[in-house]
Amino acid sequence: MKVAQRTQQIEPFYAMELAKHALEIERQLTPEQPPMIHLSLGEPDFTAPELVQQAAISAIAAGDTKYTSALGLMPLREHISQWYQQRFGLAIAPERIIVTAGASAALQLVCMALVEPGDEVLMPDPCYPCNRHFVSSVGGRATLIPTAAADRFQLTHAKVAEHWQAASRGVLIASPSNPTGTSIPATELRNIHAFVKQQGGFTIIDELYLGLSYDQAFGQSALAIDDDIISINSFSKYFSMTGWRVGWMVVPETLVPTIEKLAQNFFICPSAIAQQAAIACFQPQSIDEYEQRRLEYLRRRDWFIPALNALGLTVPVMPDGAFYAWANCQQWCEAMNLPSSWEFAFELMQRCHIAVTPGRDFGTAGTEHYVRFSTANSLENLQQAVERLAKLKASLAF
Repeated sequence: MKVAQRTQQIEPFYAMELAKHALEIERQLTPEQPPMIHLSLGEPDFTAPELVQQAAISAIAAGDTKYTSALGLMPLREHISQWYQQRFGLAIAPERIIVTAGASAALQLVCMALVEPGDEVLMPDPCYPCNRHFVSSVGGRATLIPTAAADRFQLTHAKVAEHWQAASRGVLIASPSNPTGTSIPATELRNIHAFVKQQGGFTIIDELYLGLSYDQAFGQSALAIDDDIISINSFSKYFSMTGWRVGWMVVPETLVPTIEKLAQNFFICPSAIAQQAAIACFQPQSIDEYEQRRLEYLRRRDWFIPALNALGLTVPVMPDGAFYAWANCQQWCEAMNLPSSWEFAFELMQRCHIAVTPGRDFGTAGTEHYVRFSTANSLENLQQAVERLAKLKASLAF
């Protein structure tokens, strides 16, 4: 059977491939061997709070399981609107909020709406790999612009202006970012957006980890800059609802009918049960629990990253959000005679029973020297991982 040519432009999601390999090793471990510590996938180790789970059960019992509007349940859109007001002081009309089948569906819909075949979308390198594949799946071209620690691994106005060309259509930025956990300074984002808007382009910002911000300097939504910015968000990260597959986006009012038409055809609607459950995320009791979890992620970050730095797995920029550590492993690769972080990740699985994500997923700008650790695991497991790494380093004598 002939496979469509477009599929050749989409690489495997290497983080998922590594996770499969880690599970295979784990299945073969004996009870006497130390268990696998999974620090690879970006999934909260917390599940949905009790109120959220009960809301889903109640929806099923009441039969609230039928199709909803393609734009999502209005009560949920209104709660999201209120969350923007209470948390960020922003008045976002619920009519501009579109509930989707996870942030992935939101990105797919907005790329369908805005990207023509041959259009170029600028992104930072490193960045979340699926973002570039959403662009290529509609015939566009993702152009990765190399970034550095000096710029917090984020795009700058100067770099966007330098790389902008006739085919450029827009920029796609994540703040806080996966894999680095760093945010873009508001002034820089404002300047980028002003330049792109002047060119007639679009600015899409992935704010999936915005709820998990730890620094007030970076804790504001990009929607504070301009109503023309498109913000993508999700209930997966801060709200701990990964498998429920529900997210949202905020778009300019004029774009809503186009997105609605596409959503009707491609998704019909997000899960009715997940939407009913998501409403309960905004109950004060749920928000209190989410904030306690955010502080726990911060506690893990503050312990784990200095420990990595002490081991020579240097994190060049302290993440201000999310639950990742983007660590340079070049020193370790040289000591182990390994060509890149890809091989290093497999070595850690075999020798330490620690699963991490190699930089290969996230771009080509020096990413072969980096691995991404996820701190979405207990502090006890993070401490155990550091102990194992320290023993391995001692055996290598470097």
